[in-house]
Amino acid sequence: MRHVLGLDIGGSKTHAILADVVAAGTVPTDDDGGAPLVQGVAECTVGSANIASVGPDEAAAALDDLAARLGIGDPAAHGIDTVFAGAAGADTPAARERLAGLLSRRFPGARIHVDHDTRIILAAGGLTAGTVLISGTGSAAWAKADCGPEARAGGWGYLLGDEGSGYAVARSAVRNALRESDDGLPAGPLTARLLVQTGAAEPGELLDLFYRQPERRYWAGLAGTVFAHAASDPASAAIADDAAQQLAGLALTVNRRLGTLPAAAPVLLAGGMLVNQPSLAGRVRELLVAGGFADVRVLDRAPVWGAVQLARQLASAPPAAKIPA
Repeated sequence: MRHVLGLDIGGSKTHAILADVVAAGTVPTDDDGGAPLVQGVAECTVGSANIASVGPDEAAAALDDLAARLGIGDPAAHGIDTVFAGAAGADTPAARERLAGLLSRRFPGARIHVDHDTRIILAAGGLTAGTVLISGTGSAAWAKADCGPEARAGGWGYLLGDEGSGYAVARSAVRNALRESDDGLPAGPLTARLLVQTGAAEPGELLDLFYRQPERRYWAGLAGTVFAHAASDPASAAIADDAAQQLAGLALTVNRRLGTLPAAAPVLLAGGMLVNQPSLAGRVRELLVAGGFADVRVLDRAPVWGAVQLARQLASAPPAAKIPA
């Protein structure tokens, strides 16, 4: 049987599922009416294959590792009909072409389609229109109307934006620690916990660590500390609420720009922060409902399944066909 390969390529990891191609009309759906399911053959997670994040050599090595783990190590006999890759930052034709070229070299003869990661999230939710709001290491929002138009906001990266992301929340916690120190105040609960987690003896060492070890995933991994203290610590509560306000603002911005989505159109919350921090997701939901959105839900399956579903659709279409914009 022919296979399709779905890829969710983030800045720090790549999630892959190799699946069978199932003929149109024979794909079972899940019990809750969500996205059509495709039988998986193999699944793995490897390092990032995002060229913008790690460079072409490391991205190529990640794809080689991925192929080996999926049992398709020989590029000349991979048996893959279609590859659909949803990649963070793949917002321009040039970025998509670079990644498509790398995938074509690794999987010669396969039909390759690269798109931004928010599109596979919408597909994973079983939707063709609506809003995707992501908060993980970074943050972004994307909205698509039934009639085709779409809009995107955020996703600027940690140097210019990514407000409401795990990295931004941890950065705010470090800033809070430094402000306390500058004001001559004793370490509050959030600062005290951050010092323990990082091994820093005092806020000055925390500052040194932040610049000495700028790895975004490391700092984003500390964001949960803020939410753990938000119920009892005013500084943590303020940071958490600001994150929710920033994220809700992204979703409202894309819909304001698009101007065509009905209030009933779903908003999908995705990314490690919104999926794993229920208090953040709950606050974002409150803000969006107040902004006129009645259907706000947290994505309940891995985004890579959206890539698998889109790959299957493309594999079933005529050779010249493309996934509708």
